[in-house]
Amino acid sequence: MRIGMARALGIAAACLWLAGCNAANNKSSNPLGLESEGTDSFAAMPPSAESRTEVPPPLGVSAATEPGLLGSDLADDLNTGKKYYRAGNYGMAERYFRRAAELHPRDAEVWLGLAASYDRLRRFDLADRAYTQATLIAGPTVEIINNQGYSYMLRGDAKRARANLIAAQRKAPENKYVQNNLRLLAASVRQDKAVE
Repeated sequence: MRIGMARALGIAAACLWLAGCNAANNKSSNPLGLESEGTDSFAAMPPSAESRTEVPPPLGVSAATEPGLLGSDLADDLNTGKKYYRAGNYGMAERYFRRAAELHPRDAEVWLGLAASYDRLRRFDLADRAYTQATLIAGPTVEIINNQGYSYMLRGDAKRARANLIAAQRKAPENKYVQNNLRLLAASVRQDKAVE
């Protein structure tokens, strides 16, 4: 029973992590907050304590089986994935984030980066899984909810995007990434209505 609960928590954490891409404006090719106009909370904001949360290993599994603290080495998979993401090479970013997730399955930031990469590759089924993992690990943080809202914008699902972004805004009314995504969504909806 303990093993089943540990697996369920692990799956839920992976799904939550997969749910978070953000954008500051209409540049949908830059969800990680690169220096262009589009931003998402994954790369634009420094990792929050919430997103860097690691769950203790399940009973019977030694924490020593995992490599050292992820992100402490500038050449580790997490940092390499971020570099590729910021450069717009989402395929390589996905590769490194996925490798980091295999080595550090309880790191929410890794799952969030993987989800953002999948969003950019338009692999929304895999992005949803990664968001779920992140959420299971860190809970429904503003960063994850905001990124999920951005993911729904990329898919053209304005209703779900708005629901997520409003939920993120309730948690952090002053968050500039959430505010920017809400403006981006409103502009997108206005543009769609003008085309009709």
